[in-house]
Amino acid sequence: MAPDREAKPAKEVTPDFITPFSAKPAIRSTCEAYRELIEQGLALGRNCKAIWQDLVSDHGFAGDYQAVKRFVRKLRGPRCREAAGIIVTAPGEEAQVDYGSGPMVRDPQSGKYRRTRLFVLTLGYSRKCVRLLTWRSSVHTWAELHEKAFRRLGGCPRLLVLDNLKEGVAVPDLYDPTVNPLFRDVLAHYGVPALPCRIQDPDRKDQASYCTSSDRFEAS
Repeated sequence: MAPDREAKPAKEVTPDFITPFSAKPAIRSTCEAYRELIEQGLALGRNCKAIWQDLVSDHGFAGDYQAVKRFVRKLRGPRCREAAGIIVTAPGEEAQVDYGSGPMVRDPQSGKYRRTRLFVLTLGYSRKCVRLLTWRSSVHTWAELHEKAFRRLGGCPRLLVLDNLKEGVAVPDLYDPTVNPLFRDVLAHYGVPALPCRIQDPDRKDQASYCTSSDRFEAS
């Protein structure tokens, strides 16, 4: 019987070269092509929501709000928290209005899903909101949405605070903005004056902007 032979260890094969893993290519932000417009908005004191709305309405931006938010954070870098005052109003004294991104809804004509715009009117005292959806916006649509919101509430506030969007404000100005004539006449019919936010202070209507967030949307 042949003696047992010791098993020889397997010979280690050392490759002549090692192929390194290729690094993933950097993903270019969809906001990069709009860098100059975003920087101009930041210089005017606009917040991320207002900048995103301007890009979508005026420049056909196809990205979402979160993309603009990430890009603005990258431009600004780390920031310290700033103190913010709390605006307290009496019941029925003030309402804030704003546009946001609404849900995808099937178009009855084409049968395809389309992104809607979310109109929000928020009372300053109770934070009660009226949310309405529209396919597209115009000065006429903007005025109609206010009429519908007043009917939902069963009354009107004494003061209406809005952003400097083109549907409501024809000529933005730091001290003397010009409200669109049709929108001005509609509010005059209800006896409600409009107060556009100052250009350097878009967060004056933060209650309405908070309610336009998509994760807080509820069908009106």
